Amino acid sequence: MKNKVNYLAIIVFFMIAVALRYLTNKTAILDGVHHDFLKAVLQGAGPAVGAFSVFALFGIKMQLTLQGNYSKLIFPALLFWVFPIILILAVEYYIKGTLSGYAVFTILVYGLLEEIGWRGFLQRELKPLPEFVNVLLVAPLWFLWHLNFEFTSSNLMFFGILVLGSWGIGKVANATNSLLAVAAFHSLNNFFGKLTMANLIIIAVLLIVWITLLVVKKKNGLKKHQSVTF
Repeated sequence: MKNKVNYLAIIVFFMIAVALRYLTNKTAILDGVHHDFLKAVLQGAGPAVGAFSVFALFGIKMQLTLQGNYSKLIFPALLFWVFPIILILAVEYYIKGTLSGYAVFTILVYGLLEEIGWRGFLQRELKPLPEFVNVLLVAPLWFLWHLNFEFTSSNLMFFGILVLGSWGIGKVANATNSLLAVAAFHSLNNFFGKLTMANLIIIAVLLIVWITLLVVKKKNGLKKHQSVTF
């Protein structure tokens, strides 16, 4: 287990992530990109590019994978991507008679690109620190990356969400080691800009199913460990 934090790698990661965020969100560099999916991917790619850069530059091994500690990739794919896509589209079709599958998939990919950086690199790199210190370092950097510095109540609430998210998604990362899982939890906030009753029900269903299965997974893991130990 690593016992030192590579702060230089963190600085390089964050500089790359912020620089790309600024270029893609605060300048006209993407004005010529008319493909919505590609534009969204480029706007959220900074943390992933930063992470892969420091992995290469500093010889850091990425600990999270798409499959994680599941026996097969199909399990986290079905649970954390296929299930929410079907649920969200089914509710949308029932209420509005429309299907926004493309938008839902785009949000998941956007969340995945962010999580490669925040959980795949940063939160893992800070793991030697106490958990509350880890969270209180990740959340402000995550907030600053958004380049939204207005001192408003909504921004304060957003910062609080990022603190809670850094703690909660960190727990998911520790439990699954799966980028698909952390991207799904991350994307909940992006899916539902307006908290309608339907959206609240979807969020509740997803969280209940996901958390229940994570608890079961953890208990099964402990039982297997105990059986091997004894």
